Amino acid sequence: MAANDDADRGPVSRGGIARRPLFAVAAVLLGSFLANFDSRLTTVGLPDLRGAFGLSFDEGAWLSTAGIGSQIFIAPAVAWLATVFGLRRVLGIPSLVYALVSLIIPFVHDYPTLIALSVVHGLLLGTFVPATLMIVFRNLPIRWWLPAIALYSIRVGFALDTSSSLVGFYVDHLGWQWLYWQGVVIAPLMGLMVYLGTPGDPVNRALLREADWGGMLLLGAAVGMIYAGLDQGNRLDWLGSGTVMALLVVGGVLFIAFLINESLTAQPWAHVNVLFSRNIGLSLVVILLYTLTSLSNASLVPNFLGNVGLLRPEQSGLLLLTYGALPMFVLVPVSIWLLRHFDARAVTVLGFACFAAANLWGTRLTHDWAREDFAGIVLLQAIGQSLTLLPLIIIALSNSDPSRATSFAAYIQIMRLGGAEIGVALMGTWLRVREQIHSFYIGQNLEIGDVNVVHALKQLADHFAAHGAGLAQARAVGTLASYVAREANVLAYIDGFWLCFWLAISGLGFIALITRAPPGPFTPAPFGFARRVLRRCGVQVS
Repeated sequence: MAANDDADRGPVSRGGIARRPLFAVAAVLLGSFLANFDSRLTTVGLPDLRGAFGLSFDEGAWLSTAGIGSQIFIAPAVAWLATVFGLRRVLGIPSLVYALVSLIIPFVHDYPTLIALSVVHGLLLGTFVPATLMIVFRNLPIRWWLPAIALYSIRVGFALDTSSSLVGFYVDHLGWQWLYWQGVVIAPLMGLMVYLGTPGDPVNRALLREADWGGMLLLGAAVGMIYAGLDQGNRLDWLGSGTVMALLVVGGVLFIAFLINESLTAQPWAHVNVLFSRNIGLSLVVILLYTLTSLSNASLVPNFLGNVGLLRPEQSGLLLLTYGALPMFVLVPVSIWLLRHFDARAVTVLGFACFAAANLWGTRLTHDWAREDFAGIVLLQAIGQSLTLLPLIIIALSNSDPSRATSFAAYIQIMRLGGAEIGVALMGTWLRVREQIHSFYIGQNLEIGDVNVVHALKQLADHFAAHGAGLAQARAVGTLASYVAREANVLAYIDGFWLCFWLAISGLGFIALITRAPPGPFTPAPFGFARRVLRRCGVQVS
């Protein structure tokens, strides 16, 4: 019975200890940051890419979906592939192919070819983050795990906060092609770090013979189609689109088929038994809430500055770089120190509290807010990002068996990528619907013939007429309509901050349900830090 339980939990993830851990950590850093940068750059830089490739709005939307959807398709299976084929094979060869595809894409002008190369580009990119996470579990000594996972955990926030500035720099100074060509430089360097930092592993032919290819294809196709439906839902009006409904329904059916397959297969690849722990299940839920809460930094601030403040990405990106990305270099060692001395749950509470405070601050938004008015919000969110995801990963690891990381990593990748896309789709729809509602209610107060409306229109018309502008009355009406749209947008963003605030509060509630992890390499001794302080003060404690 014990043997069957072990089989249900997935293959054992073992590997040789790296002789040069610094190279292995550099590979983790480069792979994680490259994946998040490239995904973010093609999103933030999508308007520039549409212009460069001559794409319509719909074609550009599907270009982004194809690139990120293919990442989601491959990501859950990468940990298993690394266990079977070794990290050098899974990361080394794809890094070179990725560099070649990144070099070619800017020269393509045929749309079907562009989509096909974007899918290949996304598949290769999707191997980087899960495989580099496996380096931590398979090849680094335990004392290196916390710093390496810390670098892994801040990659999302750092990429979000620097991508806008980087897009502006590439487009304005080097050319839009560098949105792709940065991978030509970084990917081979990552492959070299993997080769130098990880031992060569033989192919695990026993696992290869028992491969659950059906389960991997079912899960990859399911989450990929669900992502595509979510990504296109807001643009195509959700239930009003047959394409969106087909993607979501078929994706849901494939996911149910995956669960049935894992229950019936003799050697399941990623059995749900790996999640049958209260603390692991709760930690995954909280990771999802963290992903949704951090949208206030990833979406609300830069989008407000772009849509209402009319700033270019590089202009709003300076704020995110200065107050979001750079402080993380200081906050990473702080978060590591906190986790070495305090319970990870307490650190997570502090992180979510910073998110809640930042979002509550954002609810005071007005149309007069300029870029500098968001500095405190972005700084609080940077603290939240540095003190939330890392302890959540530590909580999950402390309550799981790291030797079974192959199965656990599959679900981590679903939460990482799937949660982000659920959040983007949720926030996009939320802002659109709330803007329409506020626009309707504001419009109800602007009745034709109303004294205040007539007075406002007369003032605007007199202003335009005094400056020699023709069609002063028509311009006055258009200006008043633009004011309504502006205020409706501001109110929608305030609602967005309220939504993220309550998500942060929900995260605090779920953390309260997580129990203390069993003793292990990630759990500090109870009251250990307090004992050391008291001893230094001359107080004798047992």
